[in-house]
Amino acid sequence: MGLQGIKAVFFDLDNTLIDTAAAGRRAIEEVINALQSKHHCDEREAHMICDKVQAKLLKECHDPSKMCITDLRIQHWEEAIQETKGGQANRNLASECYFLWKSTRLKHLTLAEEIRGMLRDLRKVVRLLLLTNGDTQTQREKIEACACQPYFDAIVVGGEQKEEKPASSIFHHCCELLGVQPGDCVMVGDSLDTDIQGGLNAGLKATVWINRTVTSPKDSSPVPHYIISSVLDLPGLLQNNRVANSEINRVASICNACEKSGDDAKSLAY
Repeated sequence: MGLQGIKAVFFDLDNTLIDTAAAGRRAIEEVINALQSKHHCDEREAHMICDKVQAKLLKECHDPSKMCITDLRIQHWEEAIQETKGGQANRNLASECYFLWKSTRLKHLTLAEEIRGMLRDLRKVVRLLLLTNGDTQTQREKIEACACQPYFDAIVVGGEQKEEKPASSIFHHCCELLGVQPGDCVMVGDSLDTDIQGGLNAGLKATVWINRTVTSPKDSSPVPHYIISSVLDLPGLLQNNRVANSEINRVASICNACEKSGDDAKSLAY
């Protein structure tokens, strides 16, 4: 598609610019080790507790007006421990597990040097905006942890807006912040349901799906304009390189499969 006419690129954060799923797995491993070594859980119990927490994160529905994210997630751990081990609720153990999980995950959220370089180069020719869904505290902590602020002209967190992705309103808000029109912009992200559907809803010039695992979408999934396997392929796509074009051609052939790996990543994203 070339850079002609493109004035801004919107980037998702989790599992697009930073590998939140991998950081989450490292965090879960730390908690499993702590449960076994410090709290006398056997391996089966430790894994069961963590599996239950991840299931709760996947289904999480957070209303910040009723409960802060910290209390909600400690509650996830408290419930998982009680459901697995029985007996009285153990708030102290739940808190310890949550803060170990949280601190370990944040420690492993890094913006790779190659991605930093890509963002620096792109920003010389287009405006860049970070658009991430999720609770304000959680997402701002991630942004701080990976130190990505200097690479963007604006940062928008869904939890701070009236609506999150895929609502068109948040995309139009982003356009207003940068002083551009939807037809001037490209959305880049790993989620078909939020990043790609949202970009389509808002009438952006193009949507680019980061498909790290070469996962095939469901028949009902929104269809991105372009597909790349790594965010580092984006400059080639924008410049119409051959490698990018070969990835673009994959759009028409992808169908009829389950998007399970995307759901697994989501459980560790927010």
